[in-house]
Amino acid sequence: MLKLRAYAKINLGLRILGERDDGYHDLETVFHRIDLFDELELEPSDGISMQCVPEGLPTDERNLCVRAALLLRECLRGEDGVKILLRKNIPAGAGLGGGSSDAAATLLGLVRLWRADIPFRQILGLALKLGSDVPYFLREGSACATGRGEILEYIHLEVPYWIVVVYPGIPVSTAWAYKHLKSASVPAAPAGVVPRASLGDAVRRDMHELRNLNGHLKNDFEPLVFGAHERVERARRALHEAGAGAVHLSGSGSALYGLFTGEEEARAAAAILERDSFVSVTPAHFEPSFQPVEL
Repeated sequence: MLKLRAYAKINLGLRILGERDDGYHDLETVFHRIDLFDELELEPSDGISMQCVPEGLPTDERNLCVRAALLLRECLRGEDGVKILLRKNIPAGAGLGGGSSDAAATLLGLVRLWRADIPFRQILGLALKLGSDVPYFLREGSACATGRGEILEYIHLEVPYWIVVVYPGIPVSTAWAYKHLKSASVPAAPAGVVPRASLGDAVRRDMHELRNLNGHLKNDFEPLVFGAHERVERARRALHEAGAGAVHLSGSGSALYGLFTGEEEARAAAAILERDSFVSVTPAHFEPSFQPVEL
């Protein structure tokens, strides 16, 4: 049996650059993991089955973990099976990448559990079939992402701030967010115009200057989500009032993250906000290790 952690992420800035011919959008963002994770247990079995704790999530092919297992087995042309137990801690529909992280952890875990001889580029291809964010979670570290999110440059990003994530309990569908994006989208730069500085470069350059950093962390979904959901807007104001130096939406929402310069402020803010919202706190300089544990 293997036990794995599937960590959540936040988006440090999210620029929507334009709609592509394939219906997706070109974007630019920086993915960064936080200290919030789902737990997966993979046990050899005759077939592919799944159990979720708490109950309520789909355990058939609608679940990305099951789809990952089926895709990998098909790729290997094998008959191996697995019993998947998922302990779900990352809220769904929050923009924190929980489903994508679970899928990536399942792929990596099963390659080990099934002793599969498969090149990493094939695993990467399977991950992309499961979702645009899934490839990021195959490797450790932060990453600058472009394209539809699958073109990745991994970077070492040491964040000196305490990160307080607040999920106000309103799931936001990614499909809904992109469908209603017109009023919030950012057009691609016209020909001949010098493009803006790389978001990744800007974030790294100003990481220790919170006032400057805040200007780079704008998420192009924010006007849409704040306008549609008053509870999300209230959570944003509450984080600011609690002392966060920067507050932004993660992904297409509705989770928000606030950056705090000190632990005391961050813990105090979390204590207030968790009265009516899901809250997670990540220490400064956090760097997770998600190596599987063999039981």
